[in-house]
Amino acid sequence: VQLQASGGGLVQAGGSLKLSCAASGRTFSRCNMGWFRQAPGKEREFVSAINWSGSSTNYAESVKGRFTISRDNAKNTVYLQMNSLKPEDTAVYYCAAAYGPEYSRRDEYDYWGQGTLVTVSS
Repeated sequence: VQLQASGGGLVQAGGSLKLSCAASGRTFSRCNMGWFRQAPGKEREFVSAINWSGSSTNYAESVKGRFTISRDNAKNTVYLQMNSLKPEDTAVYYCAAAYGPEYSRRDEYDYWGQGTLVTVSS
C-alpha cells in the first residue's frame, strides 16, 4: 500500500491543523492505521492509532484530549485532527498501516508514508 500524508504546516501555539493520509493499493479497509511523529534529534514516537473499522482508537498521553484520529474507508483516508497545539508538538508526522492484529508499536506497522512537517511556534 502507498501512503501519502499531507496537511502539515506552520501554526501558532493554541492553533489547529488537520492531517490527512491517503492510501492506495492494498485494501485500506482491512488495515489498522497509526500516526507517529519524529522531532529533530529524537526517536520516532507513537501518537495515535485506529483499528480497521474505526471502532477503536488510542492515543499517546501527551496528545490525549487534544488530537482526534478518524478514518473514512470509502475515501481510503485517515485523519488526525490536532487542536490546542503546543511547540512540543513540532515534528514530522508519519502515517503508517498495519495489517496484523497488533498496531501499538512502531515495528508492528508494515507500510509508512513520507511524512508531513508540523511546526508550532510559541
